[in-house]
Amino acid sequence: MAANNRRMSGKKGAQVGSGGNRRRSLEGKGPTPPAEMRKGHAKQRAANAKARRAQGSRPAPRGRGGKSSSELVVGRNSVVEALREGVPANALYVQQFIDNDERVREALQLAGERGGVHLMEAPRPELDRMTNNLNHQGLVLQVPPYEYAHPEDLAAAAYDEGADPLIVALDGVTDPRNLGAVVRSVSAFGGHGVVVPERRAAGMTAGAWKTSAGAAARTPVARATNLTRALEAYRKAGITVVGLAADGEAELGELEALGGPVVIVVGSEGKGLSRLVGETCDFRVRIPMPGGTESLNAGVAAGIVLYEAARRRS
Repeated sequence: MAANNRRMSGKKGAQVGSGGNRRRSLEGKGPTPPAEMRKGHAKQRAANAKARRAQGSRPAPRGRGGKSSSELVVGRNSVVEALREGVPANALYVQQFIDNDERVREALQLAGERGGVHLMEAPRPELDRMTNNLNHQGLVLQVPPYEYAHPEDLAAAAYDEGADPLIVALDGVTDPRNLGAVVRSVSAFGGHGVVVPERRAAGMTAGAWKTSAGAAARTPVARATNLTRALEAYRKAGITVVGLAADGEAELGELEALGGPVVIVVGSEGKGLSRLVGETCDFRVRIPMPGGTESLNAGVAAGIVLYEAARRRS
């Protein structure tokens, strides 16, 4: 009998009703909010950027965009060329009792005319220490750290202008002159910026500034901790990622996607796109070269594709 009681005590009793809550939970939650109100959407980021600009404040760098380290340009010819080309500088160090030749006089004149460049006199041993005993010839120019943007800021700024993003990303490009040439092309064809990886890639050095011929002052460069993840984020935001490859499946002139929001990925001249970056691209396209040249450097390749994108958008 006791066993029967135990079995009967395990039976379920009357169920408590839900009060209609389950039925109400199945009802709709109203219309989908506009893109500007959806958290994480590119248009919401653009709206936030516009609001910050309206308040007269600059957005703080996110992630690891941040700043590079200071750089020194050494030698009389190099210093004069950097000052002529408008490379940013915050100090010009001049050796005490230096032989005052034509290049020294021009460097002092250019630094004085620019303003904001502190003229510092220093003994030769101090300049030797600063430059690790390089042949500075008595002139050392200090270039301030470059303030990198965040990759998302480039797309947000484009949407804020009412334009489809046109961005170039560099994969494995280590020559600062190539980076400067790409920055110059992006500026010339109405692009919105350049993305470079944080490691094993060229940065905005004095050489890149000189090659950009002043365009670096107008075109932002963003730094990505991981380029593949940055490209995936662009794809999720509705931006097409196009990689340049000699064995690409489509020719450049056939790609309609260049007329919309797009990121153009350019690899190094020798190795091209890395495997992971190539797999992340929506399309891999090739530039037809009837002359038989095997590859183009990053600056030339980016310029050709940017021209085609600008032509489609005009």
